[in-house]
Amino acid sequence: MPQAIDFQKLLTLLTYDKHDPLLFGSSLFLFFFMFVLIVQRLFSNQKALRIYSLLFFSLFFYYKAAGIYLLLLVFSSGFNFYFGKLIYTRKTAFQKKIIFIIALLVNLGLLGYFKYTNFFLQILSDLKLGTIEPLQIFLPIGISFFTFKALSYVIEIYLEMIEPVKSFRDFSLFIFFFPNVLMGPIDRASAFLPQIEEDNPITKEDVGRAIFLISCGLIKKYAIADYISLNFNERVLDYPLRFTGVENLIAVYGAALQGYCDFSGYTDMALGVGLLLGYKLMDNFNRPFKAISVADYWRRWHLSLSTWLLGYVFKPLQISLRSLRKIGTAIAIFVTFFAVGLWHGPNWTFIFFGVLHSFYLIFGMFTQSIRKTITDKLKITGTKFHHFIKWFFTFHLLVLTAILFHSPSLQYAINMVQQIFTYFHPEVFPQFVQAYTTVFILIVFGYLVHFLPASVEEKAQNLVIKMPIVFQALLLMVVIWIVVQFKSAAMMPFIYFKF
Repeated sequence: MPQAIDFQKLLTLLTYDKHDPLLFGSSLFLFFFMFVLIVQRLFSNQKALRIYSLLFFSLFFYYKAAGIYLLLLVFSSGFNFYFGKLIYTRKTAFQKKIIFIIALLVNLGLLGYFKYTNFFLQILSDLKLGTIEPLQIFLPIGISFFTFKALSYVIEIYLEMIEPVKSFRDFSLFIFFFPNVLMGPIDRASAFLPQIEEDNPITKEDVGRAIFLISCGLIKKYAIADYISLNFNERVLDYPLRFTGVENLIAVYGAALQGYCDFSGYTDMALGVGLLLGYKLMDNFNRPFKAISVADYWRRWHLSLSTWLLGYVFKPLQISLRSLRKIGTAIAIFVTFFAVGLWHGPNWTFIFFGVLHSFYLIFGMFTQSIRKTITDKLKITGTKFHHFIKWFFTFHLLVLTAILFHSPSLQYAINMVQQIFTYFHPEVFPQFVQAYTTVFILIVFGYLVHFLPASVEEKAQNLVIKMPIVFQALLLMVVIWIVVQFKSAAMMPFIYFKF
């Protein structure tokens, strides 16, 4: 006789569990996404049903990841849709400005309440302004990302760059779209909304590129980032004084790679999932560790955030302070990167992360002519050696900020730097390789692949695109099998979920 359906287990799968959220890479997500693809295929010739079903699945996905905070996501959609129309329909510039300011205050106020309230209460407590107990506030997953998406829509309407979208359904899909609602990329409404109304058939090239991206994302996240974190990085980062400078330095290299593989791995999967649903999302990375300056790095790392801040924070500030020339640009850089640090989280390590990047950029701006004079005198300007020197110093400046990014406090970051410079002990390196062989191989492999010419990645992607669908499916199965071999029993959340 057929086995009866266990409705209790089915109900568990359909309800939010904070200990088992629905995330990329989980077995539940695999079944969820397969069901989404089947439904989208069934409604391939019925646009309205296809969009409404995708809205439903996106809401369910966020509910399974964040529970009751789904209501916050829905509020963000409704509020910004309505206020976008209000800004557009007002007759005077003064009215538009007042409504725009209200929209900014509400969006940033909600973000500030959930993300920074306890941080500021702790500051007040540290300043001896009274003992203030932290509030029981849960940070909704993805709030920084969907808030910035919604803000970009309101800002662009206010600046008369776009007109408000007529359909609340379409705007809601822009905000809710499950591949990028939790960790970006922070797409612009002007790029995403037209894709909803257009009939964009999913081509063989789209499928092949999606398989390639999802495969890369799975390996980056679960075979590299999680493995080196669990088996080495966390041990050193949590107790840096127990390890020599060599081990601390390798942990810093590993942490930089871990952060990249974790975040870009999610982005790869988001882009791949989006392609299989017929939507092209903004790419977020362009081999950031190849940067030859810190400015170049921010043209390669977290592109959707850096372009957002460039367009809506840095440029307006730079224009308003243009009478101060370089000093005005320096102020604009500092404010922008202070915002970068604060955006990443309510912690002094992140604030110093942003401030340090602003110092790099300001120092580079004021010393550009001096450095050019020196390299000209040495006759190395534009040579391969000059390129290597710029890359080497840039990479290690970025690695230094990675210490701040991954350390639980400033003291831990200071301890790591002290160990590296005062307790190095290079003779420990062979012992490290012997004790952590797999970790060492994965770190070397991760950086080696990262520094390969872009043409190699393009050829690999084209090879996957040209494969018959059966071989593409087989490739994905092999990748999943590899990931399972590396994957830990406990599901490690993506680093950027806490941002």
